[in-house]
Amino acid sequence: MAEEKHHHHLFHHHKEGDEKPVDAGYGGENPEGGYGDQPPEDYKKEEKQHKHLEHLGEVGAAAAGAYALHEKHKAEKDPEHAHKHKIEEEVAAAVAVGAGGLAFHEHHEKKEAKEENEEAHGKKHHNLFG
Repeated sequence: MAEEKHHHHLFHHHKEGDEKPVDAGYGGENPEGGYGDQPPEDYKKEEKQHKHLEHLGEVGAAAAGAYALHEKHKAEKDPEHAHKHKIEEEVAAAVAVGAGGLAFHEHHEKKEAKEENEEAHGKKHHNLFG
């Protein structure tokens, strides 16, 4: 009984005699028209996911902003370790900006998913010029 040779590549697993390698299944459009493991037209679920991530971004921004203010207060009250508190304040402020950016991005993704949903179900757009 002869052993089969297996060729291992970074993203594909190919057995001797197979016509084409088997894809690992990460991302990309699937043959039915969806993206990744999602069904082709699940706009409501996508909209709900973006809404959830938008709220997480908002909460993260608020929490990081509060921590930045806390560290600013500690820097004023603890002059011996003021430099450490100032650095932590700046890092927390940067995290707050990043989380706010995530919330902003997800808000626009949510709007885009909603528009795709309306377009798929035949609802008209009420644009000023079109």
